[in-house]
Amino acid sequence: MTSSPKARAQQLSEQLVAPRQDPGTFEGIPRIPTIAGNSAGPRVKGKVIIITGCNSPIGIGRATAHQFANNGAKAIFISDYNTEHLETHKREIESLYPGVAIHTSKVDAGDENDVKRVVDEALEKYGRLDVFFANAGISITTERITDASAEKFMTNMRTNALSVFLAVKHGARGMLQTSESKPYPSGSLLATASSAGLRSNAGPTDYSAAKAAVISIMQTSCYQLVGTGIRCNALCPGVIETGMTSRMYDAARARGTEKKIGQLNPLMRGAVADEVARVALFLGSDEASYVNGQAIPVCGGLTAGHPFVPGKMA
Repeated sequence: MTSSPKARAQQLSEQLVAPRQDPGTFEGIPRIPTIAGNSAGPRVKGKVIIITGCNSPIGIGRATAHQFANNGAKAIFISDYNTEHLETHKREIESLYPGVAIHTSKVDAGDENDVKRVVDEALEKYGRLDVFFANAGISITTERITDASAEKFMTNMRTNALSVFLAVKHGARGMLQTSESKPYPSGSLLATASSAGLRSNAGPTDYSAAKAAVISIMQTSCYQLVGTGIRCNALCPGVIETGMTSRMYDAARARGTEKKIGQLNPLMRGAVADEVARVALFLGSDEASYVNGQAIPVCGGLTAGHPFVPGKMA
């Protein structure tokens, strides 16, 4: 962040500039003070949102786009390096939620020019950016570290970690832009990490290292953006049925062992993408106005302790 006092003052969030409104009293006791708006209504009303990693029909990106659209988003930019399903997603979302504008874009999340372009497009069209969900990710290795390649390690880091760095860099730039409809800087930067970034033995070394880097980027960035009202948080899914894990699920179904997936967590099951999407919706909304710099597990309890063994108590 800039060290210029004048520039810093222009980047202060509404909560640091405007005095908090007195909520009044009820029968002599103070009413509950709030920061976010009424949660009975759409939770991201009027917000402009970018999501990477949206192509998979069973992925977290697509499910999150539906949640944001169903909760009053003004515009959602859905993007991916692979684009074969994006137009289908666009038609589906617009048919279900006609009030939201859906924009599709081919974006390599690890390429700075692509990330800059989609942020600039959002600013050009709407003059604001409110949520950037850096969801793109890959897992390409299953080898032990003694057999893994440096090339694959760097490929993992580029797509899984560099992409988040670029999302924060350019997403924050967009969120600092103010306008008549958005008089103060603010926003929510989200990234998909993993339970493998929190605990060992939950994924291969390169994937785990990249996801740990995602958590560190988000936690460090919240301090780089101090005072701006821009929040940075990481989601840490456990076993979720997505395009990335589809081979595991398909193989388990073929063997008749699908119900064994997720047995090491206390809920004793895997999850669907929508269960992660609902946490992303919360973090992207003003209801999470005091949640910042966190790595939030969505793992059925897997990261809460030692792996659960059915039939045995800890």
